[in-house]
Amino acid sequence: MKLGSPFRPRLLSALLISIFLGSAPATPAQERGELRIATSYKLMTLDPQYANLNENTSLLSHIYERLVYQDDNLELKPGLATSWRPLSDTQWAFKLRDKVRFHDGSAFDADDVVYTIERIRDFLKPPSGGFRSYVSGIKSVSAPDPLTVLIETDGAVPNLPLFFSSLFVMNRPAKGFETTEDLNAGHPPNGTGPYRFESWSSGESLRLARNDDYWGGKPAWSKVTFRVIENPAARVAALSTGEVDVADAIPARDVASLKERGARVASVGAARVNFVQFDVARDTLPGVTDKSGEPIANPFKNPLVRRALTLATDRGILVDKILAGYGTAAAQVFPNGLPGTSANLLPEAPNYDEAKMLLAKAGFPDGFNLVLAGPAGRYPGDAESLQAVAQSWARIGVNAQPAAAPFSVFNTKRAAGDYGVWYGGTSGEAVDIILHTLLASPDPERGAGALNFGKYRNEAFDAMLARAESIAVGPERNAALAQATELVMADQPIIPLYHFHHIVGYGSRIGSYVLHPRGWTTAMQTLPAME
Repeated sequence: MKLGSPFRPRLLSALLISIFLGSAPATPAQERGELRIATSYKLMTLDPQYANLNENTSLLSHIYERLVYQDDNLELKPGLATSWRPLSDTQWAFKLRDKVRFHDGSAFDADDVVYTIERIRDFLKPPSGGFRSYVSGIKSVSAPDPLTVLIETDGAVPNLPLFFSSLFVMNRPAKGFETTEDLNAGHPPNGTGPYRFESWSSGESLRLARNDDYWGGKPAWSKVTFRVIENPAARVAALSTGEVDVADAIPARDVASLKERGARVASVGAARVNFVQFDVARDTLPGVTDKSGEPIANPFKNPLVRRALTLATDRGILVDKILAGYGTAAAQVFPNGLPGTSANLLPEAPNYDEAKMLLAKAGFPDGFNLVLAGPAGRYPGDAESLQAVAQSWARIGVNAQPAAAPFSVFNTKRAAGDYGVWYGGTSGEAVDIILHTLLASPDPERGAGALNFGKYRNEAFDAMLARAESIAVGPERNAALAQATELVMADQPIIPLYHFHHIVGYGSRIGSYVLHPRGWTTAMQTLPAME
């Protein structure tokens, strides 16, 4: 079981910044034609503010840009905003980059930022995982001049610049707010990014063309085509035969064979967590029964049951066998050592005897049956992880039937409450954002708990998290977040499983591929081979 830090040295920072803030401008010798990428990401929508999911944020980052950028150490760097500063506890000023144009030729200015914030805050009714939580604390936003944005918040929001590292800036239309339906209907998306929209077939492909007028320099590729290939084996095959130049989300088990066939592989530890989540709110749950198949009261309301299942989970098998070492066992939402993590939380080895004792104490000496749901092909080793967790739990009498489904199906059913316990994953900009989204008590007005599908509530944790979020970025805030994490992890509303490593394969036309811990797949990370 690998517990060390999976993050790359800082020497990549300068390269990553040039790639993500500009577009790794091409030299004549590097410039190439079409870049073909096989991706596991199925673009759901052309609305860049609709859903905070990696498939949307990754692919739409070619077209749209953010005010602030996170480098590979998750530190903030200038994007469309060149600088920012607090004017008081409740006021911020952002200075914008000059001479930036949208793809339709119109100039980018502060009014577009105002529109972006107001559209997310006041107009959109997003699904779970939306962006509203990032702007819910903004009381007002104004543009005193074309390159200055003033923001007033309801209270202290010391992390406001970090929030803006997730929000794509849209062009203000002539009147009103653009609807998601309008954006999906075929009207070309209009961003400031290095590539222009050409066409989109939902679930199949996204085609882009170079933005020759991009403010960050001429992009390396004249055309970019993303082919959605959800099956990992099919992505590996497409790369092996030369049908594509890059394939993301490569299974660890295929790394050796890809290298033998001449492909190269890049990997980096993920700023994310994969976990088991419990529904702790409802009185009875679908798929949860006694050994005779009769419905029973929700066992996950009892923290002893959640603790027992945690002790019966073998993370070593997940990391060493299923992920072939391309992962790090998890005990919290981010890998140890990142800002806001706790050094006191370490992955535990399974203890089946103690797990059985806890289960008996909770009133389930013979265990029970359940359906363990999860996506197939969404994350590295997801379907196999379901099987491995089910086998571990069987050792304490909990018979888990794995139920893997395509992510679109799984996501819809999870949101509809069709599952009682499930495997999932999430990523984010910082520890507090993951805690706020995944484990805070659901509060649609504040945007809290958007991914808390289990409806877990813990007032003491909510208070500790709110205190941590009120502290300026730095050691004190990190310590407060670590304490809040320790409190909530002791209650086990989720079982952190692992932080997988992003693995991307690439062929001979690619000189190098620079991975980011957020797991984006972009043309900007892909540098052409030198002739």
